[in-house]
This record gives sequence, structure tokens and C-alpha cells, in this order.
Amino acid sequence: MDIREKLKDIEVSRRKLLIGAAAGGGLLVAWTLWPRSYPSPLRAGEGEALFGGWLVIGRDGVVTVAVPQLEMGQGIGTVLAQVAATELGADWRQVGIEPTPPAGHFANLPLAARWSALWSGMPSWAEDQDDWLVERFAHRNDFNATACGTSLAAYEMPLRQAAATARDMLTRAAADRWDVEPEECEVVEGFVINGENRLPFGELVAEASELDPPDPAPIRPVAAFEEPIPGEADGSTLFPRLDLPSKVDGTHVFAADVRLPGMVFASIRHGPIGLPELLRFDESKVAGMRGLRTVVTSKRWIAAVADSWWIADEALARMRPQFTGPGALEQIVLDTEMERAIGGSDDLAERIVTIGDPDGMMGTPDLVRRYGFAAAAHAPLETASATARYEGGRLDLWIASQAPAEARDAAARAIGISASDVVLYPVSAGGSFDARLEKQQAIEVAQIAEQVGRPVQLTWSRAQDFQAVPPRPPVSIEVSASRGAQGQPAALRTRVTAPSAMLEMGARLFDNLVPEAAQGKADGVADSLMVEGAVPPYGIGNVAVEHVPATITLPVGRMRGGANAWTAFAIESFIDEMAADAGRDPFLYRMAMLGGAPRMAETLRRATRLGDWDGGREGSGQGVAMLKMGEDPASSGYIACVAQVAPGEGRVRVSRLSVAVDIGRIVNLDIARQQIEGGLLFGIALAMGSPLTFTDGHPVPKRFEGMGLPRLADCPEIVVDFISSEAEPFDPGELGVAVAAPAIANAIHASTGARPQRLPLFSEGL
Repeated sequence: MDIREKLKDIEVSRRKLLIGAAAGGGLLVAWTLWPRSYPSPLRAGEGEALFGGWLVIGRDGVVTVAVPQLEMGQGIGTVLAQVAATELGADWRQVGIEPTPPAGHFANLPLAARWSALWSGMPSWAEDQDDWLVERFAHRNDFNATACGTSLAAYEMPLRQAAATARDMLTRAAADRWDVEPEECEVVEGFVINGENRLPFGELVAEASELDPPDPAPIRPVAAFEEPIPGEADGSTLFPRLDLPSKVDGTHVFAADVRLPGMVFASIRHGPIGLPELLRFDESKVAGMRGLRTVVTSKRWIAAVADSWWIADEALARMRPQFTGPGALEQIVLDTEMERAIGGSDDLAERIVTIGDPDGMMGTPDLVRRYGFAAAAHAPLETASATARYEGGRLDLWIASQAPAEARDAAARAIGISASDVVLYPVSAGGSFDARLEKQQAIEVAQIAEQVGRPVQLTWSRAQDFQAVPPRPPVSIEVSASRGAQGQPAALRTRVTAPSAMLEMGARLFDNLVPEAAQGKADGVADSLMVEGAVPPYGIGNVAVEHVPATITLPVGRMRGGANAWTAFAIESFIDEMAADAGRDPFLYRMAMLGGAPRMAETLRRATRLGDWDGGREGSGQGVAMLKMGEDPASSGYIACVAQVAPGEGRVRVSRLSVAVDIGRIVNLDIARQQIEGGLLFGIALAMGSPLTFTDGHPVPKRFEGMGLPRLADCPEIVVDFISSEAEPFDPGELGVAVAAPAIANAIHASTGARPQRLPLFSEGL
């Protein structure tokens, strides 16, 4: 075995690399010997050609675009296909997409950099996607995860390069036929054209595939974009969603729709939180039960396998499994654990961000407020589901996963085979909200398939999905300020008390730890990802942001919106209260602090104009909030929202949301609008719904009906105005989630005089 093969088998971490380099001085040599080629899993069939690992073009003219991200309703397949079609010059009617299994060729470098602390074991480490260790990790580990709105940042340029390569090769093939210079040709709507000469892609692909690729690829000067239509909610697009027809007629394949010959179905029970290990069950209760195939047990769960899922679930109910452990979680225990962390925050707080001299300028704060956030369940429409077939030492796995490589590897380890013996077939998810970053269902279905020896589909019930997917954590935020001229903050300190949920999730995802072990690894370690968004875009010269890592019994994870969902609520509620104390219009109060943030200022100005802002006077029912998401102002996303509330049955209701958005260059206007509107509705649900609590280790509620989700009659009028921008595109999927709640809370204050300081808003009895 040569050194390249040996290096492939080494388990690498940044710490191990640095230690090895210090001891042997061989870091640079080892890096240069590591393989750098990562082939694409996309394959060309007969009569087709592969270009750049991203595109397959057939002699029939069909262009197939690789999609290495999970489609979970956000339209990423359509957006990536649009990028390719625009760069290539293809007709949209000839473009299709193919979800691809995890591969190093499709490494998500921006997300690997952003999550470097999670996989490197070095908190607050590299956040540069060009860092060679980031590149090494992402490529070698097939890191294609879908999260944090990084899809365009990761894949737009590689996809454009592949499409430009194909366009150049097709053009040269046509130019050779016509005996003209390639520069005399153009590519439009699926044809290479020179004067009266026209050839479709399909007639050129065989010759083009024999040519050498250009280096560098001749990328067009203008990337894919659509101009916003001011004030219109239903602007048309030249690139309608590719998955829309199948989702309308019911033929789209989600995880639970997979069917294989001879397949059986499994239902499962997990232990209550605090009672994770299976203790006993009464199998005699299902003896002779018609349609029941077998019962499979593990240390932490029990599953029934039957001819239908309903039979399997009924069998579990009859067996009445019981679990054991330290003790079932009660809400009062969780509340006590959070209060204990808050009480010890002075000793536990770790400074994450310091701007200026916040400690010297703060003195005795003029205003201090605390905001609380209950845990929240993801509750996607489709519960966790996966299908597996284990034969001859090989596992075939059909799963909707946001982290497919990690799910594949975990399934392989669970049954003692190599990851190279697992074939993962990616399918769409019926929603996720980051629930499908978890991989427990992949482990369970692999173990069940190994036991039953035939294809099996595991589907969690709604109650089990609530039970087994770690929720968004409970959070407490204290914001304090000292005031300067005109009542504006001279110094601002934000202290976030919360479990280190991202480090905990990373330990489950990358280290394959069970929830309790992941909690142990994250306990007491500050997590910078838990305070994202705590530095507002206002011109405040002295800012401090701290994290207090809380130790709680409840396993927790990431949810759509991330930390911005709580930091935006706390900051924007606090700023609103400062404006009220100063007797200032909340809009003008904010504008006075945005001199150094012109994009944010324009977004806020546009939203107040759209929402007919009247000054936020008492009784108006109007509230305003804004948000910058991202670190670099040039590549961040900006949103501002004016909420209008009105009296309803028993409590206020949201009647209108007027939103202005700056997400840079807009690739697909229709999908961007869907993402903003969907995020706003998700934010309304988090703000206006029921809190997630725990009784005897079980989450309450257990079903949709108890969550207080908005129904169609509860949905407000939503008006979205996009701002034209030439900045780099920003994914809009999480902006609406974070801005909705503070805008609504501020509107409630304007309507009723009560100042909400907790989410969900009505958990305080407002």
C-alpha cells in the first residue's frame, strides 16, 4: 500500500494534524500527498455526455443538472437548474434535475467553514472556506449538508463553471462544422447559432465531449437574476418550479412514498426524555397477531415490523414498552435548570464579541430587560421516514437527509459495514426546518433491515417525531444599555443563556454520539453560534455579546432561523422599548442609528412606506422590526417588517405584515417570495402558537392540533417588496422567521400597552 492509500485510512482532525506537524514536521509534505481528485457521482448514459461533473447533456437535447442539496420545499433544485440553464444558454423546457448522493465533488465549503467548530473540536476556529483544512474536511467527508442558506454560496460558481465549460465545448463543435471562429457563434435557448446556421445541443454533444475543456471556463459577465417587481405579490417568472407539477398531481416521491418489492413496514417507540433505555415489554400481547412479522429491539428503542405501518403501530401499543434511566424530564426541572444557569451567569458568561469599550462605557445600565424563549418543536409536515434493504453485506438506503454523508456513515457503523458498502438514494423531504439534520432514523432503519432480511420502511409517528427530534432550546437573553444623546444606546450588552445547542448537535452529527454523550461534550463550553445576530447593524460604538452555556436535561438542536430567531426578538424588542422611553418614533429612532448601514436603512424606509407607518403611536396596533443576517455587510441579507395587529377572539390577531427585503441579486423572484412568505408564517407560528413543555419525559403537545398553528383564516395579508441590488445573493429562507416575532410583539405593545418579553407571546397570558 502506498502512502496515498495509507493517508485515506487515517482519521483526521485539526488537532491531530497540528500535533503531528509539531512532532514530525511533516504537515506540508503530507498535505501535498493527499489525493485532491473527488469524482462526481453523476453519470452519463448511452448517448449522453458529462460536463464538469455537474451536467449531463443527451443527444435528445435534455440537460440534467446535479442537485447535491436536499429539496425540502425551498426550491433549491429549480434555483440550481436556473443557474445552469442561464449560464449554458439552455431552453428551460429541456432542463431536468437529478438529486445526487453525497460526494466530495459537491463539498459545501461555506457551511463547512461556518461549522468548523463543530467538526474540528476547536471552538471559534476557522470561518474561511478557502482554509485548506476546511477544504480537506469537506471534500474527504463528502460534506454536502443543506443548512443555513449556503446552497448558492457553495454551488453557484462551480455550477456556472461547469455550464460555461459545456457551452464553450458545444460552441467549438459547431464552429468546427461550419468552419467559423467560435467567437462568431452564440448560444441561445438550446441552440448554437451562427447567422442562418442553427444546431441544437443534442446534435453537437457527441463531438463536444471529445474536445478538451477550456481553462479557465468562459463564464458569462452576468449571472442568473430576475428583477424585482415593486409592490407586486405575484410577479411571473421565466423559470417556474420544476417540482411543482409532480407535487400538485401527487406523483412527487417523498421519503415515505418509496415502495420496493416485498417491503414491510416498521413503527418504533423511543423512551421518554430521561428514560432512554428499553426496560421491558410484553411480547405475549401480540402472539399470533395477523400481519405482524417480527419485533426488533435495541438498547434505546423497540420496533414492530408488519405488513402495514398501522399493524406495526398497533402491536407496539399492545406491548406497552417501558423504559428506564435517571428519571423522566418534567417542565419544572427544565425551568429550574435554566434559572440556575441564569443565576450563575456572572461566573459562567464567556465574551464572544467586544466592540469598542462596552465595559468602560456601560457603568450602571440605564435599562435592563430579560427575554425568555420556550423550547420549540420543528414539526415538519412529513415525519422522519427512511427505507432500507440489506443484502449480501450491502445496504441500500432511501432517505431525506440534510446531512446525507453523515447519515450514510452512521447507518454503516450501526451494522458494522463500510460506508463504501452503503448506497444512499436521496429523496425529497416534506418540510424539515432543520429536523433532518438529525440522523437517528438512518441508524434505526439500517439495524431493522439487517434483522428482518428484507426491504423495510421505518416511519416515525407524529408523537415519536416530537419525542425523538431534539427541539430548539429554551433560551434566556438579558439586554442592558447605557444611554447617550437623545436616549440612544451608548453601550449595549447582550447576554444569551442557553445550552450549547450547536456544539451538541455537532457532537451527534460528526462524532456519532448519543444525545446524552453529546450533551456531556457540549456542557460548559461556550458556543458562538448561539449568539448569531446579537450584534445589530445600528451605529452603537460599544457592544458586548456573551454566551452563558446552560446545562439542562433536554437534548436540543438547530431549528430554521437559528440564533437569529431569539437574538432578533430580544434586540428589536429592547430597541423599541428604548425608543418608547425616549418618546421617539420607533422608526425614526432606528433610522438615526443606521448612518453606517445604507442597505439596512433603505430596507427599513421601504417597509414603513409599504406598511403605511403612522409613527407607532399608542393604540395604532403597528410595530416595526428589522434584521441583518450575516457577518459581512456586503453579502448579508436585510429585512424590515411592519406588523399590524387587531383585536380578535380572546386575543389580538395579526392582520397584515408589510415587508421589504434586500437579498442582493435575486436568482428566482417567485421562489424568493415563497421563502420570505413561508418564513413569515413559520415565525408567526413560533410567536403565536403554544409553548412546548414536558410532562413525564414526553413533549406536550404531541400532535399538530395542540400546537396552536395558524390556520388559513389566521394568516394575515402579506405584502413583500424586494429591493433591486447587485450584491451577492443571500438565501432568504430564514429572514422572515426571525423578523416576524419582534414586529408582532412591538405591534401588540402599540395596541395594548403590554410589552411581551417571552416567546410564544401568549405563554405570558397576554
